[in-house]
Amino acid sequence: MKQLFSSVGLTDTLVANLNAIGFVTPTPVQEQAIPHILAGRDVCACAATGTGKTGAYLLPIIDVLTHSRKRVGMPRAIILAPTRELAMQVVENFKSFAKGTNLKCALLVGGEWVNEQEKQLKRKPDIIIATPGRLMDVQDRGKVITHDVRFLVIDEADRMLDMGFMPDVEKIISFCPKNKQMILFSATFPDEIQGLVSSVLSDPKRIEVSAQSQPAQTISQYKVLTTPDDKRPMLRALLKKHQNESAIVFCNRKKDVDIVAKSLNAHGFKGMPIHGDLSQNVRNETLDRFRNEKGLILVASDVAARGIDIDELPLVINFDLPINAEDYIHRIGRTGRAGNLGIAYSLVTPKDDKLFKAIKKLIGKDIEEIEMEIPEDLQSKRGKRIQEKGESRKPSKQRHSEVKTESREERVPVIGFGNDTPKFMQVDLGKYLGKSAA
Repeated sequence: MKQLFSSVGLTDTLVANLNAIGFVTPTPVQEQAIPHILAGRDVCACAATGTGKTGAYLLPIIDVLTHSRKRVGMPRAIILAPTRELAMQVVENFKSFAKGTNLKCALLVGGEWVNEQEKQLKRKPDIIIATPGRLMDVQDRGKVITHDVRFLVIDEADRMLDMGFMPDVEKIISFCPKNKQMILFSATFPDEIQGLVSSVLSDPKRIEVSAQSQPAQTISQYKVLTTPDDKRPMLRALLKKHQNESAIVFCNRKKDVDIVAKSLNAHGFKGMPIHGDLSQNVRNETLDRFRNEKGLILVASDVAARGIDIDELPLVINFDLPINAEDYIHRIGRTGRAGNLGIAYSLVTPKDDKLFKAIKKLIGKDIEEIEMEIPEDLQSKRGKRIQEKGESRKPSKQRHSEVKTESREERVPVIGFGNDTPKFMQVDLGKYLGKSAA
């Protein structure tokens, strides 16, 4: 029998609020983590995005802070996230969960005006949700007092490590009180993360929850075999098949996001790039437009796509297969939400064999293959030239190996001069040897 939020230790007021917004049953990580956080224990959890980890730490923190006294002007909780998008998603969850309470939060992330974010601090927030770099900037300005921090959350610690944030994270830990309650979430636990856990967490409750390994049944999954040269034309063919439908196209590298978006626009599609190198204002405007206008194609990197939630998105296309198989679940999970039907295509080249096998192993089944032809009007110029001239160039009438040359005995090449020795290098050794003998 599934457990209800009322049985994990949350107060009746918060449970009623959760029920009102449609949250009735906790996920496994929430079921395991919430009681221990409420009990005041440090928690170290292995859980990936998509398992409900944000609620696992945010709900008990909201509950505790709602029923405890606040010292004027000091935040009582700090939540660190590796990206702006994830931090913004935590803020949205906070607004939903904390509705009806007097709790306030401040968002401190890069790409926004520091002065605007400092205004949020003047409102005396209870919780600061931040990326490490921006929090350090604001702290260096003396705008944040951390003496009363009761909770410190490090979300997606392994991504923090990958992005080089760990030195900032360690400084932030040192600025907070020694008796703070630490909560750390990470999808993986490399040695550096294990070392952090051992040094800063006190007898933590360890929780391990497997990432969701099955996409929603409402998502139809297909693979499309192609070649590196035909990937962009094939993408255009798929989008033409689903004309006027919005879609997210995933690429692995930021530079490919730009290239693919530019290529789509050049062929009459409405492509919009979103990745970490774009300013926050541009990213916000892009997401707002994508949510409100039909027929747009959002070309995204995995990190930038964090926090993009659209209930009725019909289509996801993996232009590149993800390096980590788990990211496949998160990517295609952008469609088929809330009971709606969705379609997910993956472009697969011969070089993608290992990545594709890892995805099949994770989800426990094969993915249906469909054959797609690229219409002539969507082919690249190079593809058209090859089609006109044939699949390969005609071989020359006489192969190089058949060209008649003089034997090595008849003529020996001289380095730098081919087979014809210049006159100034020609020496009559017999003549000089004869003189020497005389």
